Amino acid sequence: MRDIMGDHSHGGPNDSGTVAKAGPESLEKFQDPGLPPHRKRLADTSPRAEKRAERQVAWLFVISIIGTLSFFIAYFVIGRTDSISALRTQNMLLGLGTAFAMLGIGVGIVHWAKTLMPDHEVSESRHEVRPEADRQDAVKIIGDVIEETGIKRRPLIRNTVIGAIALAPIPAIFMFRDLDRTGATANQIVDRLRYTMWDKDVKLVRDPSGTPIKASDVQIGNVFHVIPEGLGETEHPLNEKAKAVVLLMRLDPSKMNISPGREDWHYNGIVAYSKICTHVGCPVALYEQQTHHLLCPCHQSTFDLTQECKVIFGPAGHALPQLPITVDSEGFLVAQSDFTEPVGPSYWERG
Repeated sequence: MRDIMGDHSHGGPNDSGTVAKAGPESLEKFQDPGLPPHRKRLADTSPRAEKRAERQVAWLFVISIIGTLSFFIAYFVIGRTDSISALRTQNMLLGLGTAFAMLGIGVGIVHWAKTLMPDHEVSESRHEVRPEADRQDAVKIIGDVIEETGIKRRPLIRNTVIGAIALAPIPAIFMFRDLDRTGATANQIVDRLRYTMWDKDVKLVRDPSGTPIKASDVQIGNVFHVIPEGLGETEHPLNEKAKAVVLLMRLDPSKMNISPGREDWHYNGIVAYSKICTHVGCPVALYEQQTHHLLCPCHQSTFDLTQECKVIFGPAGHALPQLPITVDSEGFLVAQSDFTEPVGPSYWERG
């Protein structure tokens, strides 16, 4: 038993029978590992790799310049006709040009920093604030940054980055210029948005056949998609159609809530309203004849025809503009005038 259990007369490592524990003062403190050793990049050791990286950075800035030039070509040259393909090409080039203009600068600067600028880590001890000394240190830091970029000794990168950064903001300047509210150009833009082809005695014709519509052709529950007569003979028919297209319907006059001043805007319950939704300009093309509601399929804005197309649901900001109509001596439906308010979404000149 003594051999198996051991000699209990001794307490193990010490006579008290307890295991000695090391005190805090005997624990070895963690040492500051410092900064990891700097690993040189290929461009740091190979002049050939450095030159290749410099050309890559320059090409990225050239891509930015090409993107900006593509925007100019799309903005000033393409899309001046009503061709759908030309408009699609213009929109594509505007988007791609802007994307590559910004992407080229961003990726170029990142690639420049990762391959050519010094990448060693530096640690500095904090010191008391000394205004004059801090100013001198700031000047020195700026000088060091310029020196580290290597822009002085790399004219290819310097020239391309200056060109890219100088050209990139110019498209925004032209676009913001078009929003100017003053001057002849701005007034022309406002006029193009505010006025349409509708005028006194302009016939309402079917879209797209161009067939005139008689009042007797319109029955309760019918819907006609209507354009002004002569639309196809204009210089920019798509632009004109985008503003002038209307929906023609007939209601029971007893169900119509007519505002003062609009009593003669309809003919025996036949009414015409702009087809362009007042939210974002989608075509309002769905008519529910039982409820007399017009629905925009894009964002579900709903207009009540019996209340002069007042918005009863959805994000649209105001009612669809009404086109005053009447009939001529032959019984054909004609406009009394243009719309009395701008059509489509709200814009800066709308009251």
